[in-house]
Amino acid sequence: ALKNGWFYTGDIGCFDEDGYLKITDRKKDMIIAGGYNIYPLEVDGVLFDHPKILEACTIGVKDEYRGETVKAFVVVKDGETLTQEEIIEFCRKNLAAYKVPKIVEFIDELPKTAVGKVLRRKLKERDA
Repeated sequence: ALKNGWFYTGDIGCFDEDGYLKITDRKKDMIIAGGYNIYPLEVDGVLFDHPKILEACTIGVKDEYRGETVKAFVVVKDGETLTQEEIIEFCRKNLAAYKVPKIVEFIDELPKTAVGKVLRRKLKERDA
């Protein structure tokens, strides 16, 4: 949407040390947990680095104490086994404590568009 000559995309980003714009995430997907801003794509990136994870997607879910908390939906690679505790421990080694998923749900596949983009909103609706 255009507003005062600016095009508002809903994306959040920053400039790196070389002056390049880096898109961090979508504003509407940001999770606010205990006053901290958490970008799901950052958490997803860490989950993708786990050798037993095929796909992952994180969302914010209501939390009585923190407002929201991080929930991860995980698709495990064929022939592999993985526990919630293993995923959380892996994330603890690679993320700030407030970004670590508190809930992990294993699913067979993530909902996607016809072109393969993950439908994060479908996961939110499913969890509502």
